[in-house]
Amino acid sequence: MFHEVAAAALVYSPGVTYPKAMNEIVFEVTQEADGGFVAECLSEPIFTEADNWEGLRDNVKEAVSAYFFDRKPAPSVIRLHLVRDEILANG
Repeated sequence: MFHEVAAAALVYSPGVTYPKAMNEIVFEVTQEADGGFVAECLSEPIFTEADNWEGLRDNVKEAVSAYFFDRKPAPSVIRLHLVRDEILANG
């Protein structure tokens, strides 16, 4: 569902002013069976993981900083979008 929303936001509309620089970068975060977290950027080839949420936050900031080291401008906001997948028995 999130991918559909992001794709719809990229549709060109005449008369609308679009920002020249990327202000936000979004990571889809999933929790692994062992309790760790995996984060994958939706717009750039950036991927990282950690054993806990605090470690993931640090790793994501470090990975974004490293990726944009020689690419300017870097995003000013990093969004972590936690995806929770739950399966319910029906019956």
